[in-house]
Amino acid sequence: MARLQSRCSQSPTPQIAKHLLITGASGALGRALALYHAGPDTVLSLWGRNEVRLADTAEAARTAGAEASERSLDLTDCDAAVAALVAEDSETAFDVVYLVAGIGDVCPADALVEPPEQVARMVQTNFTAPAAMATAIAQRMAERGRGRIVIIGSAAGHHALPSAASYAASKAGLAHFADALRIAMKPHGVSVVLVAPGFIASGANKRPMAIPVEVAARRIAQAAERGKRHYVTPWPFTALRLLEKLLPTFLRDRVLAALKP
Repeated sequence: MARLQSRCSQSPTPQIAKHLLITGASGALGRALALYHAGPDTVLSLWGRNEVRLADTAEAARTAGAEASERSLDLTDCDAAVAALVAEDSETAFDVVYLVAGIGDVCPADALVEPPEQVARMVQTNFTAPAAMATAIAQRMAERGRGRIVIIGSAAGHHALPSAASYAASKAGLAHFADALRIAMKPHGVSVVLVAPGFIASGANKRPMAIPVEVAARRIAQAAERGKRHYVTPWPFTALRLLEKLLPTFLRDRVLAALKP
């Protein structure tokens, strides 16, 4: 069951300027997005699995002048996540929803394929929960005639990765879902933005072509504000996607088999 960890006291105001939901706020990218948006007249609903990191993100957002609440939950409980989303939106309508949470487990080194339970958990967390939550909030935003939904996919969703088959597949499914939802919501004043980041550098996490998490958060937020349909960052991952389409099948398969996310 989702548990509301803490909610800062709110002084009466005539109008809330911005109310944002950020899932995955206990992770690096979710935290960076929260701090990018944190400021006076901003209300942040921060969700995450790790209670300690989530509390730290909320405190940093409050220090920057925002009001912030915390909710600790696991998106494998999809029904509870949707219920919590509806309850918070009913209390104070969300202007922007960032669906950031996800897991990126890969095939164990000593296995030919991923364990079935890992595949099920990956699809539930990376696709089923965010898709259900996006559907729920899209309906409510459409009734209000405004709102923005930012769905965080992955550049891996553009590629069939044998070492991360369920991760790539869940993100690919999320990409198609986001595009379909965007088309459905466009006439109703609701924008749906799909973001497909490549490698993001945070802490000791160093990868080729990785960009600092603060840079990624800024680019993602600005792309969403511009109403981009599909945004990939950094740009070399767009080039990789195009290059894959040009390769002969046998060479493409060899390249993909060698890639490790």
